[in-house]
This record gives sequence, structure tokens and C-alpha cells, in this order.
Amino acid sequence: MNPRQYCEQRTRGSGSSFFYAFLFLPEQKRRAMMALYAFCREVDDIADEIRDRDIARSKLAFWQQEIDAVFDSQQQATHPVGLELSWVKSIFPLEQSHFNALILGMLTDVEGKPIANDEALEEYCYRVAGVVGLMTIAIFGYHNPQSRDFAIAWGRALQLTNILRDVAEDAKSGRIYLPQQSRLRFGVADQDLVDGNLTDGVNALLTHYGDLANTTYHHALELLPTEDRASLRASLAMGAIYYAHLQRLRQSHFDVWNHPATLSPLHKIWLTWRMWRREKVHPNRPVRMA
Repeated sequence: MNPRQYCEQRTRGSGSSFFYAFLFLPEQKRRAMMALYAFCREVDDIADEIRDRDIARSKLAFWQQEIDAVFDSQQQATHPVGLELSWVKSIFPLEQSHFNALILGMLTDVEGKPIANDEALEEYCYRVAGVVGLMTIAIFGYHNPQSRDFAIAWGRALQLTNILRDVAEDAKSGRIYLPQQSRLRFGVADQDLVDGNLTDGVNALLTHYGDLANTTYHHALELLPTEDRASLRASLAMGAIYYAHLQRLRQSHFDVWNHPATLSPLHKIWLTWRMWRREKVHPNRPVRMA
């Protein structure tokens, strides 16, 4: 199996919503996005699945070395994902600092550092999602520097949706991404989130961050420059899938313990196609998320 095949298999096998947004990309960009996603999957799996912190740190250190090799012409990557990223870097203007920030975000998960307040949450969202947004638009292509602000805000909206969708599973694993300060303000104990005690405080906490996610989606769209909408259709398609997850969450009053917010592969393909078609047929109309 060559590096390209490895990355494609890693992406297809993940079941991620991102895969469906890649379907309508030109071949070269699709290949690049699969390499990028495969890297994200590799480091995320370390943070999610390896409970021994020393082993997890060591594996993340390996990926830092691979990224150093990708961006240093005097070195050679060794992993299939690193080799494929070397090809991507030769064509698209990727920045090493974004990869470094993502690895740092994964290290935050490994270390189990609590998120104290909204400022810390915003920093975490930037590291694990905002920089991914910046890397993706480097592949999709853009002209207006304001598209970088869009990518960061878009990534934050997607990550907030992830946090709300996975709050039950994460809490059982000992990870709570909703800030301590906000949990205290709404009177929510950690055990409430572990056990799924849908108190008024839990509902208010989840609704608050659901509203924040919703607002962040629309704020990001306000930042999207008109001249870059065509090249960033895939970003909009990704967002359409995550926004649909958010609406499912809102409809169930964020009761993910009893009503997980899931979308079928067919639904994800339909959402992707609908966003691509709207943007192609009506490129000057305001972007519709639903």
C-alpha cells in the first residue's frame, strides 16, 4: 500500500463527516485533503485511545518529528502520512506552525488539563479546529486574507458542535470540555454529565453553548469574502453537515445520553450535494445553512 492509498483508506474508514465534503473536490485537492485528514486522525486517535500518558506523549513526539521532516528539506519523513504530506507541501502553501499547534492541542487532551473558562476554550478550539480550517483553505485556495478569519471562526463553530455532540462519551472518559467557570455558574457537577442528569442547570449549560455555536456559524459566514466563496465550497459543505448535527442536538434539547445526534451517510451526502449546488447556482445569495 503506497502513502496515497494509506491516507485514502484512513479517511474512508473513519466515517468522518469531512470525507463527504471531499467528494466534489478536484482530484489533486481531494488527495491533499485526505492526507491532511489522515494526519488529523493519527494524532487524534493518540489523544482519544491511549490512556498511558507516557506512551501518548512519545507517539505525539514522533509526529512532531515527522512534521519537522516534512518542512525540512534536509530530512525525510518515514510514515506514509508524513510522506504524503511532503507531497502536499510541495504543491500547497501549508504552514508548519498550524501542524505544531494541532499537536499541542492533542497534548492538552493527553495531559488532561481542565478548561477553566471561555478564553481557554477558545484557545483549545483554535488549536484543534481553527488551525485545521487554516490548513484546509490553503488547499482549497483563497485570495482575501479575511478568509483566514472565516476559517478560524468556522473551525470554532464545528468544534463547539463536536463538544456538545460528544459530551456524554467524553464525560465518561473523564474529559469535560465545557469550561469549569461556566459549569459553576450553571450549578453543574461533573457527575451530572457522566450520569446524564438532565437538571435545569445542565440544560441551561448545554443550551448556552449550543446558542454560542449557532452564533459562531453565522458570524463566520459574515467574515467569508464574496470572492472566495467558490473556492471554499468544500468548507461550507463541511459546515452544513455539522450544522445539521447542531440542529439535531437542539431538537432533542441536547439529551445526547438518550438521543445521540447522528446522521446517516446518505444524509451527509445529500447535505453536501445541496450546499455545493446552492453555491454553484446562486453564488451571490446569502449562504443558507438549513
